[in-house]
Amino acid sequence: MAITLNNQTFETDKEGYLTDYTQWSEELAPALAAQDDLQLEEGHWEVIRFVREFYLTYNTSPAIRALTKALKAEFGEEKANSRYLYRLFPEGPAKQATKCAGLPKPKRCI
Repeated sequence: MAITLNNQTFETDKEGYLTDYTQWSEELAPALAAQDDLQLEEGHWEVIRFVREFYLTYNTSPAIRALTKALKAEFGEEKANSRYLYRLFPEGPAKQATKCAGLPKPKRCI
């Protein structure tokens, strides 16, 4: 599979994750989100930028438990609960946020 944006082709795996996370840009994120019928708003961007920074720091995509714990420390309780995150990413916050951020699927995600 692949996504084409501005005459550039970006390879994805069969689930739509970029095969090379270094190709990601904020311009590409909406195209990745569109695969899951998501339209990115500010709340999405906060999580996407956060998971991207988490990955670049720890060299791993955060699973949901690690994501909520880390978001709580960064944004407070309101934006770190599962209900809020599932409203933004209904198919799974860790799964969809990492996809939009151009990162590999978290290892413990189904």
